[in-house]
Amino acid sequence: MELGLAGKAVVVTGGSRGIGLETARLFAREGARVLIVARRESALAEAAADILAGTGRPIATHSMDVTDTTHIAALPEAIRQTLGRVDVLVNNAGTGTYKPFLEVTDEELEYGMAINFFAQFRICQRVVPLMIAQGGGCIVNVSGETGIKVTDPPFLSSCTGPAKSAEIRFSKVLASELAPHGIRVNCVVPGLVLTPERFAKWEREMAKRPLAPQEAERVRHEWSANQGMRATRWGTPEELAHMIVFAASDAASYVNGAVLVADGAQDKS
Repeated sequence: MELGLAGKAVVVTGGSRGIGLETARLFAREGARVLIVARRESALAEAAADILAGTGRPIATHSMDVTDTTHIAALPEAIRQTLGRVDVLVNNAGTGTYKPFLEVTDEELEYGMAINFFAQFRICQRVVPLMIAQGGGCIVNVSGETGIKVTDPPFLSSCTGPAKSAEIRFSKVLASELAPHGIRVNCVVPGLVLTPERFAKWEREMAKRPLAPQEAERVRHEWSANQGMRATRWGTPEELAHMIVFAASDAASYVNGAVLVADGAQDKS
C-alpha cells in the first residue's frame, strides 16, 4: 500500500521510547523527515541513533517538556529550523497515574491533565497555524483505553481516565473545526500495550516494589484473566505505530474525526 509519506515533515512528541519511538521509526522507513520531541536529551540522542542504525535515515530531535508552556511556545520555531514545515503532528506524549482515587494528590491530578490533555490542546494550538499557512496537514492524538472504559485494579484510572476522555472529545471537535483548512484530526486509542516504563510506573505506584521479570509476567497474565479479556496478549508499540502512521497517511485521506481503537478485543462488551 502506498502511504504517500515520502518527504513529509513529521513531528512526534514522546518520541524517545515506546509507541512514540516505534512511530518515528516507521515514519522514517516510509521516507518521512522526522522530528522527535521528549524531555531528556540523552534519551533523544539514543533514540535518534537507534533509528539511524535501523533505517539509515537521520532524524532531528528537540528537548521539550510538554507540561511547560514556555517550551511549547518555542516548538513552532524549532519545527521551522529543523523541518521547515509540518505535515503531520503526532501527539503521543502522556502517562498514567495508577492509584486509588482517595490517594491521588492535587499535584498528581494537575500533572495528569497537564501531560495528557492540556499538552495536546496547547501543542495543537501552536502548531495548527503552521498547517493553516501551508494549506493543510494531519494530526493524530494518542489517547488510551482508560478514556473509553473503566479499568479495574491494578490499573486504576480515576486520575488518568478523565484526561484521556478529554483527548478523545477534543480530537473529534478539532476535526470538525479544522476540516475547512484541509487539516485532518484523528485519535488512536491503544489498549494494553506492553512497554517497560508503563509497567514499572505501576510497580512504583500500586505494587509499591519492583517486580522480577517472571513475577511481572505472571501478574500481567493474572490481571488480564481477571479482566475477562478475550485477547491472549498485550499489544506492542510496533503494532500501535502502524495504526498511527496509517491514520496520518494519504491512504487514510477520508478518515477524519475518527476514534481508532486498537485493543485486541480486550473488552467483551
